Amino acid sequence: VQLQASGGGLVQAGGSLRLSCVASGRTFSGYVWAWYRQAPGEQRELVATITSGGSTRLSDSVKGRFTISADNAKTTVYLQMGSLKPEDTAIYYCNIKRRVSPYYDYWGQGTQVTVSS
Repeated sequence: VQLQASGGGLVQAGGSLRLSCVASGRTFSGYVWAWYRQAPGEQRELVATITSGGSTRLSDSVKGRFTISADNAKTTVYLQMGSLKPEDTAIYYCNIKRRVSPYYDYWGQGTQVTVSS
């Protein structure tokens, strides 16, 4: 199974970026897609989740600025980031996991987002 994240880059404060993560190698059901981020010297933080049923949750720090979505085939997840702030600077990781049997937990390689002030 491979998760390939892309879309990161350097953007000015107030700008937007769209991250994508494509999953391949197996079929998925009953899962939760998630985006995490980790800033230098900080712990990894959960940013957003979307279930296979389409329910979404966002952390308070990004609510109103970010949205998470998935394509119809549910093999690609997106994180649309707007009104970016310097404190959003981090490596962003995608993750897909299933918490009931058959369990799985896969991670993408991370994509760097840098927001300049």
